[in-house]
Amino acid sequence: MKRLLLFALGLLTAVGYAADKKIILIAGPRSHRPGDHEFRAGCILLNQWLNDVKGVKSEMHTNGWPKSNDVFEGVDAVFIYADGGGRHPAIRPDRAKLLNGLVAKGVGLGCGHYGVEVPKGDTGKTMQNWIGGYYEHRFSVNPMWAPDYQKFPKHPISNGVKPFKVVDEWYFNMRFREDGVGKITPILTAKPGKDVRDGPYVYPRGPYKHIIDGEGRAETMMWAYERPNGGRGFGFTGGHKHMNWGNENYRKVVLNALLWIAKAEVPKGGVSSKVTEEELKANWDR
Repeated sequence: MKRLLLFALGLLTAVGYAADKKIILIAGPRSHRPGDHEFRAGCILLNQWLNDVKGVKSEMHTNGWPKSNDVFEGVDAVFIYADGGGRHPAIRPDRAKLLNGLVAKGVGLGCGHYGVEVPKGDTGKTMQNWIGGYYEHRFSVNPMWAPDYQKFPKHPISNGVKPFKVVDEWYFNMRFREDGVGKITPILTAKPGKDVRDGPYVYPRGPYKHIIDGEGRAETMMWAYERPNGGRGFGFTGGHKHMNWGNENYRKVVLNALLWIAKAEVPKGGVSSKVTEEELKANWDR
């Protein structure tokens, strides 16, 4: 009887541990004026909302990268919300090697806003391996506009997400991989008007002929990626204006994505969360 009880307790403990999905949020250092690129303040909110989800354990690390790689032990998903380009915190060789190892094990990886941009070439190909696509300088664009998101694919990330429209620096014309490796699913799509395609973009101001020539085409501002080994990734190009986290659908689609890449169950109605104006205005970089 005693042996049976110990076995049952061990089984329950194993199931309990299996249910806890560990998500690490990496927030970049101060970047823009207060209210823009609030990576730390944004991750504080995401961390709070994620830890309200049963079976999820989230932790955040600031200033660009955790002080010790030990934090990645047992991780199920990593989210990088930071400056990109040449300052992207993941492109240092030692860090890219670590992430490559995690990705090979099926760990999920997501990137937000500027964090979807890396230099083209080998680094761009690495990002394609991780999340399926990336922002390529002078190929992709970054206008400040308000896409009208009306329809969503049948996908766990879309659970409970309703039509919404907010002004943000929504990037588009990503450099997606075209070799058929893995599966890319557009999540947030909309058609930019001629005024958006004609610019000005935030930087460089443009316009670019190849963007103008795409008039009438729907563009992807958020996508999901399923790797051949079963690992998952996503890119979310919004996240410039911090106050947009006050929009329920804006934050829901990101929270759903974080659960999805961690292979946690996404509720049918999506991840529920609440936030006050006071909370939105707290923890800004000064």
